[in-house]
Amino acid sequence: MSNQVKIFDTTLRDGEQALPASLGVKEKLKIALALERLGVDIIEAGFPVSSPGDFKSVQTIAREIKNATVCGLSRALDKDIDACGEALKVADHFRIHTFIATSEIHVGAKLRKTQDEIVEMAVQAVKRARRYTNDVEFSCEDAGRTNIDYLCRMVEAAINAGATTVNIPDTVGYTTPTEFGGIIKNLFNRVPNIDKAIISVHCHNDLGLAVANSLAAVEQGARQVECTINGLGERAGNCSLEEIAMILQTRQAMLGLNTNIRSQEISRTSKLVSNLCNMPVQANKAIVGANAFSHSSGIHQDGVLKAQNTYEIMTPESVGINKNNLNLTSRSGRHVIKHRLMELGYKESDFDLETVYEAFVKLADKKGQVFDYDLEALLFFSQQKHEHAHYELKYLHATSGKEIIPSATVSLMVGDEEKTETAIGNGPVDAAYNAITKVLGHNLIEIVDFKLDSKGEGANALAQVSVIAEYNGRRFNGIGLATDIVESGVKALIYVLNNTHLADQIDQQKKQVKIVGV
Repeated sequence: MSNQVKIFDTTLRDGEQALPASLGVKEKLKIALALERLGVDIIEAGFPVSSPGDFKSVQTIAREIKNATVCGLSRALDKDIDACGEALKVADHFRIHTFIATSEIHVGAKLRKTQDEIVEMAVQAVKRARRYTNDVEFSCEDAGRTNIDYLCRMVEAAINAGATTVNIPDTVGYTTPTEFGGIIKNLFNRVPNIDKAIISVHCHNDLGLAVANSLAAVEQGARQVECTINGLGERAGNCSLEEIAMILQTRQAMLGLNTNIRSQEISRTSKLVSNLCNMPVQANKAIVGANAFSHSSGIHQDGVLKAQNTYEIMTPESVGINKNNLNLTSRSGRHVIKHRLMELGYKESDFDLETVYEAFVKLADKKGQVFDYDLEALLFFSQQKHEHAHYELKYLHATSGKEIIPSATVSLMVGDEEKTETAIGNGPVDAAYNAITKVLGHNLIEIVDFKLDSKGEGANALAQVSVIAEYNGRRFNGIGLATDIVESGVKALIYVLNNTHLADQIDQQKKQVKIVGV
């Protein structure tokens, strides 16, 4: 049996399903490229049949990704499988992942079919998927609660039909490690053709056991783990990619297993996903949390100073966390910025030097010193700017204080026209948002979530504001970064406005196509 464990990342499918607002094609492609750089073997890019947007995202990712296998999800239905085949055919190599529920509660209560009918549907789905590709994965949804005899029958039938990977999901996070490992062991002992497929696992975290269950399965012979960055996913989330990857790396001597994950890219990828998905990482999160390599106890600090491995079983550098000991000033030139970004692991193709440098100089004038984490934040937000922004902030002035009614004046470029409005509010951010509403001439955008985060350390840290806004029944993410909280909040809302404007343009194009078709 191979010692190589394949990493199947479903951040863009299962992870994205759990977000408060869906990602756009541009954001999904950025994550996919980061996953490829991380060394992920299979990227589940989405569920093509679910919407035109998801179809386009999967197709775009399939076209751009070259070093990982791009995968699309489908139910055991012809239309789903055909949508996957159509979206993925632009890829050099791809996988179709089809599934159907197998547990008694799902088969009887949800699908309302017999076990024989479910087996037949699974077989037909795998055979149809094989028309498009030789790389077909089949999943027994809710395998953790499926009768073991029936599960063995289903796995054998799927492999006979042509499935090259069979996934055993703990869909509701119900099993314990001993129990789940026992299921995998049973399959290897009882399914006669199991050597003809890779056994995969997809564990949810409802009881906090997703990583433990995945590890137990790997110890029993599973050779693919389905996981997500930061453990994103339905309900309590999925097996965390960074955790399972670092377990296999840190305990390689005991387990004898390895992956293709480039661990130095973990922190960078985690931050990108957290920012784009508007899902902050808790401070005590293993591997990527802010406290993961922090030591507060005097005894711990003394031990680490004497020998790092007294209290650190892996180094911060092994997962790409830098010590942030470099500071830059407004006198630093472009070549220094370029050099430092490349030292941090970025390639020239990852950034536009002029755009980053322009933002750097403005920040350096305000902060004095700029650190590594500032540079990374500037790089991220320089990539977030719309290429053809319809709305652009030209001027902002806000006042507030004790016994002063908060007010704000905002000037926006709306297309080619500059518009200025002043308004009051419950606070300076609210006043600025009210002024923007007056500029728009409508209040169709409703802010449903507003989060403030510090990017960096100390009183001069950059403020990041993340907002979720509702417009015409859809939700949009917006992120803003500035040394000033009000400015950061305004930038986040303007980002939302540009996304809603783009959505309106797409909807209008669709209407015109329908009219022409008539």
